[in-house]
Amino acid sequence: MMHNINANCVIELMGKLIEKYKTLPITIVLNNAGYQKCNIVMEFAKNHGIELLFLPSYSPNLNLIERLWKFVKKKCLYCKYYDTFECFKCSITNCLYNTDKNYKNEISLLMTLNFQILPNVI
Repeated sequence: MMHNINANCVIELMGKLIEKYKTLPITIVLNNAGYQKCNIVMEFAKNHGIELLFLPSYSPNLNLIERLWKFVKKKCLYCKYYDTFECFKCSITNCLYNTDKNYKNEISLLMTLNFQILPNVI
């Protein structure tokens, strides 16, 4: 079954985070999808003290999931052929499942929050 992500899903997620982390400040990093920046999401966040931090447009290297996906593609997809969709899916699943065991050093270098901060230049 396939589900679409929309503003209501984002609000539901924020509600669950509020329940789980009642006493902690909450910051959610988002990637500028329209359903994330719409008025009802922005108002809900504001009314509940949630900080929404939007990544700059066209900056996939700042999004950790994009880096992980690039890594998985490199390990499982580049220059590889799979006879069936099941084999294809199994390769990706195994890569993700065994990442900490098989690729711990590579992943630790890739999945870091160390970024070079440059001053605003106009």
